[in-house]
Amino acid sequence: MTIKISSQFDAGAIEVLSTAHPAHIELNLRKDSHADFMQWFYFRLQGARDQECCLQILNAGQATYPSGWEGYRAVASYDREEWFRVDTDYEDGVLKINHTPTEDSVYYAYFEPYSWERHLSLLGRAAYSPLVRMEDLGSTVDGRDLNLLVIGEESAEQKIWVIARQHPGESMAEWLVEGMLEALLDAANPIARKILQKAVFYVVPNMNPDGSVRGNLRTNAAGANLNREWMSPSLETSPEVFHVKNKIHATGCDLFLDIHGDEGLPYVFVAGSEMLEGFSQRQIAEQTAFVTNFVTASPDFQTRYGYPTDKYYEDLLKLASKYVGHHFKCVSLTLELPFKDNAELPDAIVGWDGERSARLGEAMLQPIWQHVNRTV
Repeated sequence: MTIKISSQFDAGAIEVLSTAHPAHIELNLRKDSHADFMQWFYFRLQGARDQECCLQILNAGQATYPSGWEGYRAVASYDREEWFRVDTDYEDGVLKINHTPTEDSVYYAYFEPYSWERHLSLLGRAAYSPLVRMEDLGSTVDGRDLNLLVIGEESAEQKIWVIARQHPGESMAEWLVEGMLEALLDAANPIARKILQKAVFYVVPNMNPDGSVRGNLRTNAAGANLNREWMSPSLETSPEVFHVKNKIHATGCDLFLDIHGDEGLPYVFVAGSEMLEGFSQRQIAEQTAFVTNFVTASPDFQTRYGYPTDKYYEDLLKLASKYVGHHFKCVSLTLELPFKDNAELPDAIVGWDGERSARLGEAMLQPIWQHVNRTV
């Protein structure tokens, strides 16, 4: 059977150089749409059943985050439901995926994908709940729907905003939102019921539908990095931020969580807003309490490793969490999940994956509940 590499499907991305021999398959990362970012890959291999394959990504050293390959293992799946890690080496700028597939067809990806169809199904399931109203905020550059889930009574005293996948390749972010939503809409979940007595949620499960479908790492269809657009978004190049930003200003915000993935650090952590000018003692106390309560809620979350507070100094208010924290004086955090594994609790088979992301989303309700009931 002839060896074939393909990527013409939802979120697929790779450039094929040579498939002459299974032990020397040569590939290249593909750049984002109208941008130079590149790291995400997702492709299908056919015709190599029971053969020792070495899939070499030759330009991995030119990726946006080459340090992300250190200690990294690619994910693979035969059915796109169950994903597992495979042997992966990075040396001299080349990423080598070594695997002997046991089926005629196998998929490889940078991280477990979250498909557009699953996104639409998530919206549909959530909309069945009497607690949920789904709102269309507008259209993306490619004309896809940008949807907002409003959960609870909008007259509630506290407004909680959760957004995910500004960077589309960070698919773990939408897995987390799925887990959070399932827990929040579970009528038997006492924490969820108590939260919704005092708060309303505004949730955007996917901020970047176009980039997700196109197989981009960080940008939308126009090449815009949405998490650098919050000061001056436009309908032409960053309508996703334009619409969400306007809605936040219309509703107000008492807690803001922006969900991301980090290529390099094998940990779950948050980046706070303590570097903002005028960050008050009240904000310090509330942010500290939220983080402390998150540590208690999930052993997957930790505070020893993360970003230095000056990491984004020049772009500060262009970032979602910093912009919102500055304008609304609320707890406003960027939550980072790993592409690799969680070094705190490693899993040799799957590493960090969609299921663990979803479980973290469920656990996140605990610090949210304690924040809603804060007395500081």
